[in-house]
Amino acid sequence: MEIKEMQQEIIRLKKEKDVCILAHSYQSKEIIEVADFTGDSFKLSVDATKVNAKNVLMCGVRFMAETAKILSPEKTVYLANPQAGCPMAEQMDVEMIEAVKAANPDYTVVAYINTTSALKTVCDVCVTSASAVKIVNAIDNKNILFIPDCNLGDYVSKQCPDKNIKLLQGGCPIHARVTKEDVQKAKKLYPNAKFLVHPECVPSVVAQADFVGSTTAIMKYAMESEAKEFIIGTEISITDHLSYECPDKIFHSLSKDLICPNMKSTTLGDVYHALLGHCGEEIVLDDYTMTKAKACIDKMIELG
Repeated sequence: MEIKEMQQEIIRLKKEKDVCILAHSYQSKEIIEVADFTGDSFKLSVDATKVNAKNVLMCGVRFMAETAKILSPEKTVYLANPQAGCPMAEQMDVEMIEAVKAANPDYTVVAYINTTSALKTVCDVCVTSASAVKIVNAIDNKNILFIPDCNLGDYVSKQCPDKNIKLLQGGCPIHARVTKEDVQKAKKLYPNAKFLVHPECVPSVVAQADFVGSTTAIMKYAMESEAKEFIIGTEISITDHLSYECPDKIFHSLSKDLICPNMKSTTLGDVYHALLGHCGEEIVLDDYTMTKAKACIDKMIELG
């Protein structure tokens, strides 16, 4: 089956089966073309609440599908590829964080949205990369335990000097791969390019950026900027998408290693077969997890 033919079948099937397709910005172009909504993880979950479709198909990773289910408990939510996990979301568990909380009882626990639903049940408030600084500043406690990404946490701590932010060793192994030497090499190759970076990168990389922001913020900056050349310091697919969106501009990936295998594991074929009922996984969460994790997300909405 040709790509266009499969896309047409997907569009037909999602209407027939009352399915809303969500695609994270790191998904391939052919998946984004058939999605009802694209963007960052939390935005997608919010988007799903605004539609009448009874079913949701997440083209992303597991924690994103869990968040969509928490915000739309009345909908049936599926993950297109059940193997698509997130190393950052899964690297800390409930027992570990409960032990750290017990040792630091006067700390407010802030969880990056890139965490499992189970982990959110023992946290006080969620944040996205776009809202983290605003929310941490709004918390009525000087002491903050920020999990799991120590790189995003370091960036937040620099923007919130009045807070006492405790970090644990964790984060995105893909963003953490790139080094300040990679930046220096890219800037030497492309001396006229603006360097845009995600705060999940290590501090020595972030320190050299012309702009630091979420995936959506990076794309918005690049599309609206008068500059004509950019080095993109996030997942390599964003360089590709921006090249399509702004053909009059030049985009370079900071590193060929900025590829997320979990995001890339979802294929157009997975989407097609999930709609046919041949694959995909329904996300099922118990009532306790749904309630406690939602409280963590609700607090984010309240403060942000």
